[in-house]
Amino acid sequence: MPTAGAVLVITGSFDPTADLVIEELTRRAVPVFRADMAWFPSRLTLAASLDGAGWSGTLMTDRRTLDLSAVRSVYYRRPTAPEFPESMPPEARAVAAAEARRGFGGLLVALPCPWLPPPGRAADAEYKPLQLRVAAESGLRVPRTLITNDPAAASEFADRLGVPVVYKPFTPIRGTLEGESVAVYANVLQPDDLPHPGIATTAHLFQEWVPKAYEVRLTVVGHQMFAAEIHAGSAAGRVDWRSDYDSLTYKTCDPPRDVAASALRMLDQLGLPFGAFDFIVTPSGEWTFLEVNPNGQWGFVEQATGLPITAAICDHLEGITLT
Repeated sequence: MPTAGAVLVITGSFDPTADLVIEELTRRAVPVFRADMAWFPSRLTLAASLDGAGWSGTLMTDRRTLDLSAVRSVYYRRPTAPEFPESMPPEARAVAAAEARRGFGGLLVALPCPWLPPPGRAADAEYKPLQLRVAAESGLRVPRTLITNDPAAASEFADRLGVPVVYKPFTPIRGTLEGESVAVYANVLQPDDLPHPGIATTAHLFQEWVPKAYEVRLTVVGHQMFAAEIHAGSAAGRVDWRSDYDSLTYKTCDPPRDVAASALRMLDQLGLPFGAFDFIVTPSGEWTFLEVNPNGQWGFVEQATGLPITAAICDHLEGITLT
């Protein structure tokens, strides 16, 4: 097992999923340096130079120093944006943020080491229209889908399908309303819900409702696959299991060979070594692709099922190839 080199973990200050990886790497005696982009520039100092052969230098906190030339790999999870003093004028903060992204972020991307996942590829893969196209090209079944800001088009789409229609946000929507935490999940729309004038305010995603026996979270690391059935015990959870974690039960499973092959083709086309896929499995056993999360959560699946996802990610970060 390789012992030289450190793993740089870039994520938010609170990330229990990344904690699992850090704990396992520490157990393996692999050096780890954890940082959040939000620590820059007040709590994270950068000094790097180019001598013609590559970048060298350090990242420093008040407690630790990372030799950039010793970085073996980067685990890129969910960092938050650089933070600047409120006393800075808004125009200055905007300039500083842009410079941090291109300077600090650009230097990290320039490190000659593997990333899990590569940030540029991960950012591209967040676009659901791209995901759906690549999924279909890769051989996965995808729901019939409409993206529109035209209320009449949404109504016509629902009438043409003749089945219930699901609305899904393109990005996770969470916040507070009147002091309480709120989130927007997938919703099944009734005929009277369409057309709705609010559709004209921005892009909306509508898909046919696919009958489900259960859903599957398929986590892929390299060529290793870890699949878990997700069974919802409430009406809300059966529409979107994220809305009611307390009602869920889990069971390990194996994806069909054609689905597994298509998932690998999709990740290869997206340039990703990792993906957390969501599928619907119909009562007849057909798998339907919903989305792939290039930085998706998997800790809850490992906790519920014992699937060794942490170990697979750490193997990948260490450069261990399993055959």
